[in-house]
Amino acid sequence: MFTVANILTGFNLLFGVSSIIFTFSGRLELAVLAIIAGALCDFLDGFVARLMKQPSELGKQLDSLADLVTFGVAPGLIVFVLLILSGAWDIILESGGGINELWIEGTMGFSVQLWISVFLNDLVGNNSPFLPNHFYGWYKVMPFFALLIPFMSMFRLAKFNLDVRQATGFIGLPTPANSLFFASFALLLWDGFGQDNWKTVLSMTFIKDQMLLSLVILFSILLVAEIPLFALKFKSFKWKGNEIRYSFLLASLVLILILWVWAIPIIVLMYILLSVVNNMVLKKNS
Repeated sequence: MFTVANILTGFNLLFGVSSIIFTFSGRLELAVLAIIAGALCDFLDGFVARLMKQPSELGKQLDSLADLVTFGVAPGLIVFVLLILSGAWDIILESGGGINELWIEGTMGFSVQLWISVFLNDLVGNNSPFLPNHFYGWYKVMPFFALLIPFMSMFRLAKFNLDVRQATGFIGLPTPANSLFFASFALLLWDGFGQDNWKTVLSMTFIKDQMLLSLVILFSILLVAEIPLFALKFKSFKWKGNEIRYSFLLASLVLILILWVWAIPIIVLMYILLSVVNNMVLKKNS
């Protein structure tokens, strides 16, 4: 039971739980780093299981349970908080306010935690004397659409366990890719915080409710869509047969060196696009 691979899976779960704690503490950047650490454990547990010849049905089930937390619940709650910030920003703009009313003097974590507290206070009607009333109507409901991410991730992971077609590739968007895509928006917000340049404008645009909700719905559909996507599983390290994998990894490295955290959503979109192109090429050659 307590094999090296299964222990790594356990750490994947713990990083997912840590991400949730960081999210509601306002430290969104640490929440994203915890998801990335979980993704590393998720990669290593399968690699170690194959290397030590310890694959098991138990490990497979543990992996999906951990993935649901780290790549389903954790990113869903990050988006939940991003939609709280989006709602607060909309209300501030409607009242003629400015960005300084959203990002109160201090750290980004302080402002995020404050808006989480205001939202939860308004949601359940605690009428705290220490927090102002702010959220109303649609803005109380909107963040809950983020829970579509863990909901659809549950079906995606269950489908993966039962679908024999996914032994060497994926049918539908893998949950780690979906998780990194949405979690990266929090990193972009963190990178643009306190600046008055294109980073601030673009990061605030990405968390606007119209943009974010549309992406949540689209990517939730992609999780369970019958679209083949390649996996980064190497049977050998030769170029032949791995052209798309090496090309993707090289392009991803270049993008990260140039764009840093801004490369993450581009890499996920590139992964989907390359998979679609690869499917068309394979279909044409068959």
